[in-house]
Amino acid sequence: MTRPSRVVTRPPVSVVTALAILLAVAVAAAFAPWLVPDATGQDLMLGISGPEPGHPLGTDDLGRDVLELLVAGARTAVPGALCVAAGSMLIGNLVGLPAGYLGGWTDALAMRWADLMFSLPALLVAIVVAGVLGGGYGLAIAVLVVLFAPTDTRVVRGAVLEQRHRPYVEAARLKNLSAWRIMTRHVWPNIAPVALANAFLNFAYALVSLASLSFLGLGVPAGSPDWGRTLSDNRTQLLANPWAVIAPGLAIIATAAALNIVGDWLYERVDRRGRTR
Repeated sequence: MTRPSRVVTRPPVSVVTALAILLAVAVAAAFAPWLVPDATGQDLMLGISGPEPGHPLGTDDLGRDVLELLVAGARTAVPGALCVAAGSMLIGNLVGLPAGYLGGWTDALAMRWADLMFSLPALLVAIVVAGVLGGGYGLAIAVLVVLFAPTDTRVVRGAVLEQRHRPYVEAARLKNLSAWRIMTRHVWPNIAPVALANAFLNFAYALVSLASLSFLGLGVPAGSPDWGRTLSDNRTQLLANPWAVIAPGLAIIATAAALNIVGDWLYERVDRRGRTR
C-alpha cells in the first residue's frame, strides 16, 4: 500500500521577499562591528554630500557615511525590539496560560489587568515615563515590555480556552496529572506556534515604537547609530541629501512590513493546521 503523498506548499513571493529582508537585517545586526567598524567616524571637512563613489547614500552633516550608519543602526534597532517581543511573550505566557486553563479569579485578575493596560496608549505612556525619568534605551524597552504584554496575555488565554476541553486534556486529567504539568507539558506546546506568530507582530510594533522614541530623543543617546536617531538627526538635511532621511525611514518601514508579513503567514499556517486536525 502506498502512502498518500504530502502536498508541500511553497510560501508566496511576498513571504520569501520578507524573509530575505529579515535575513539581511539580522546579518547587519549581528555583524555590524565587523562590516562597518567605523560607522560613527566623522569627516567634518567633507560635511554633507549626496551619493558619490565611496559613499553610495552620501554623508550627513558630520561627514558620516549614511550607508554605514544604516548597517550599524540595525544593531540597536533589532535587539531592542527583539527584547520587547520576547519579554512580552514571556509575561503573556506566564499570565495567559493559567488564566485560560484555571479560570475563576485567576482569569478575572489577569483580564482586569489586561483591560487596564489596554486602556493606556502605549507609545504615549512610554514617552511620558521616559521623559520624566530621563529617557534611556533600557528604560524604553522595559516600559514597552510591560505595555505590550497584555496583547500576548489575551492571545495565549484565547488559545488555551480553545484547547482546554479537547480530548488530550481530558485524558491528562483522568491520569491525575497536576494542573501545572498539564499546562506546561500538554497545553503549551499546542499554543506555542500561536504565541510565536503573535511575537512577530509585537516585534514589528516594538521596532516602530523604539524608533519613534529615539526620534524624539528618548531612546538611544545622541550620536548613536540608530535608525530612529539617524532619521531625527538628518530631518533638516532633506534637501541637501534626501537619502540621509529616506534610507533610515525605508529601513524601519521595510523591516516592520516584513515582520508583519511573516507573522501573518505563520498565523495562517498555524490556524489552517489546527482546523485540519
